Amino acid sequence: MNHENVVSPEQLREIAAAKSAVSMTGRPTVAALEGLIFDAIRALDHGFVRVIDYMGDDSSIVQAARVSYGRGTRRASEDRGLIRYLMRHSHTTPFEMASIKLHVKLPIFVARQWIRHRTASVNEYSARYSILDREFYVPEIDQLAAQSTINRQGREETLTGDEARRVLEILREDADRNYDDYVWMLNESEDGKRLDDNRIGVARELARMNLTLNIYTQWYWKIDLHNLMNFLALRMDAHAQYEIRIYAEIIGSIMKAWVPLTYEAFEEYRLNSVVLSGTAVKIVQSLLDGKPVNDLLGNLSEREVRDLERSLGHPLKGRDE
Repeated sequence: MNHENVVSPEQLREIAAAKSAVSMTGRPTVAALEGLIFDAIRALDHGFVRVIDYMGDDSSIVQAARVSYGRGTRRASEDRGLIRYLMRHSHTTPFEMASIKLHVKLPIFVARQWIRHRTASVNEYSARYSILDREFYVPEIDQLAAQSTINRQGREETLTGDEARRVLEILREDADRNYDDYVWMLNESEDGKRLDDNRIGVARELARMNLTLNIYTQWYWKIDLHNLMNFLALRMDAHAQYEIRIYAEIIGSIMKAWVPLTYEAFEEYRLNSVVLSGTAVKIVQSLLDGKPVNDLLGNLSEREVRDLERSLGHPLKGRDE
């Protein structure tokens, strides 16, 4: 793993100590995930995702669904079939029997989106207790885009030239200036030394108000597999904001290593599937039967029609002409 500019020297020492420790366990373990545990997987410019701990595997889900005493002698193909059945029919409780704990370093504006998923246990780095590092997220130039004219939460045309360069300058300059003011207000360096003996300095809980939303924070995030899939289904979607989607894709790769049978079913029935309204189902049935659909399309808004066309990969307007 490339830890440069992502993990602090102190964290590197903690990771080395954790990896050198030997633990004996009678619980299920996953070799592919054990190979990832503790290492920092880089995200954006200064962020990362680390697996800290996990409980359960694919067989734990099957065991919970069957309420059995152990792994038994069933074949992997039977386990796969049951997991796919559970996913297909939204029998979610067995997936709650597996959980994972992650250490995530992320920009604060991403954290504010992330925390909307209120089904995890979260413990965040405290800027009341500690001084935040001078680390800010600055997007790559190809991620600078104008506001979408049809989606208030989306991006549209990519900025270029002088306008793009000026936006990047503003982001860097504002973040650096605010951090300089933050340190001045604290009158304290990162190692806890006073900068000016003639000043007292403001409390950390007040000085942090001045920081920009692109500064990095860190947290431990523990979640069960069912709710993890809800998170990934939203945040791995192509319409999710790019920055949180990067983290979701990393976590998706972690899930694939951890519970490969479940991830396969998740891809099939959640990530790569679509939900159709009652009217949309009638439209599809009419298309299959070669019947006109204009009257049915009239029951949908323009946006619903566009969404349905995108889901089906098929133009609908003009079908009857």
